[in-house]
Amino acid sequence: MYTCAVCKDKACRVNDVEKMPSNCPTLCESIVEESKELYSSEDNHKMANCSALVESEGYCQDTRIEEIMNFANKMGYKNLGIAFCVGLKEEVRLVHRIFKANGFNVNSVVCKNGSISKEVIDISREEQVRPENDFEAMCNPIGQALFLNKSKTDLNVLLGLCVGHDSLFIKYSDAPITVLAVKDRVMGHNPLAAVYLSNGYYKKKLNLD
Repeated sequence: MYTCAVCKDKACRVNDVEKMPSNCPTLCESIVEESKELYSSEDNHKMANCSALVESEGYCQDTRIEEIMNFANKMGYKNLGIAFCVGLKEEVRLVHRIFKANGFNVNSVVCKNGSISKEVIDISREEQVRPENDFEAMCNPIGQALFLNKSKTDLNVLLGLCVGHDSLFIKYSDAPITVLAVKDRVMGHNPLAAVYLSNGYYKKKLNLD
C-alpha cells in the first residue's frame, strides 16, 4: 500500500533514499524502470518534455488556460475539443473565444447532446433532478467523446463535467485530455474550498469530527 499523501519528508524530490519510508514507490525499482522506459517512446517523451517546459516557463505566472494553450502549441496541437456541462454555457463561450483568438480550431460538445431520456439509464421520474418534468435529458459524456473523436481533435479539454461523467468521457476519448475546471456546484467549481474547510466548517460533513 502506498501512502505518499501522508509522507512528511517527500524525500523523492531530492532522491534522499535514507529518508524514504519502506513503502515509498521510489524504492520499487522495477516499476520505476518500467515508467522510465515508457518515457522513451516518441509520444510520451514529447508530452513529458513539453509539460515540464510549460511548468518551468510559466511557473507562478501563467493561468491554467494559458498553460493549456502553451502546452498545445508546444505539442503542435491545433484542433482542440471542449467537452462541457450545459451549466457552464457562459464560461464555455469565453473559453471558445479565448482559444479562437489564440489561433486554435475549436470543437465543442455539450453534455446534453443527443437529447437522450434518463429512462435509458434506468432513472425513474422520482429520481430526476426535476421530478415535475415529463422529460429530463441525461448527460451523454460517451457521446461527447464520440463526437470529438469524429472531429479528430488533437487535445480535449474538460470543462465542468460531473463526477463519473468525466470518467466515461476519459474512457472513450481518442485524444489526450486535460482539465480546465471540474464540477462543484456548491463551491463555485472550486472543489479545494471544501478541502480547505475540512478542519473548520466542513469538519463534521466530511466525517472528520
